[in-house]
Amino acid sequence: MRVLVVEDEPILADAVAEWLRREAFAVDVAYDGGAALERLGVNEYAVVVLDRDLPVVHGDDVCRAIVAAGGESRVLMLTAAAAVRERVAGLALGADDYLPKPFALVELSARVHALTRRARPAAPPTLSRAGVVVDPARREAYRDGRYVPLSRKEFAVLVELLRAEGAVVSAEELLERAWDEHIDPFTNVVRVTMVKLRRKLGDPPVIETVPGAGYRIR
Repeated sequence: MRVLVVEDEPILADAVAEWLRREAFAVDVAYDGGAALERLGVNEYAVVVLDRDLPVVHGDDVCRAIVAAGGESRVLMLTAAAAVRERVAGLALGADDYLPKPFALVELSARVHALTRRARPAAPPTLSRAGVVVDPARREAYRDGRYVPLSRKEFAVLVELLRAEGAVVSAEELLERAWDEHIDPFTNVVRVTMVKLRRKLGDPPVIETVPGAGYRIR
């Protein structure tokens, strides 16, 4: 799933982004509120990790814009102010969760996982279909009870296929959800990842190619 990290301290922003990538999220980064609004205008994000004190456009205004857009993005607001009134004010703007600085990266990623489960429609803690079981929070995958070691992108693609509940997912949709904004839209990375994923999941094959449409798990 795709996450936008909005933080004006580059070292912190990059650290958060790298940590979430290790959790198999596709992550874009914006260092000010204006850049965040630009990315929100062209990309869909499951979760926006949003610092409240931002230059160019304040984090409060970014949060208001997300809520006004009426999409499915969940907002995890960050701030150095730990007072209760500050947390209440952030939640009143429409943020879904609130995390004061300094914070532990493991807690942040746990909160991001929790917010993805609250997306519409609600996602269950584990995903399963055709003998394949995935736990997104623990980043574990199993085929008929056998643990399957997957790379970050293989895991992210498998999660998206399972979330589709048997519906076809196009290569374009997989690029949008499992890779960040720097990926070449004409790359064959989806096909290559699918070949590796099928090999690791083993026989009988569970991922079906639908010619001209995409992929699905029946």
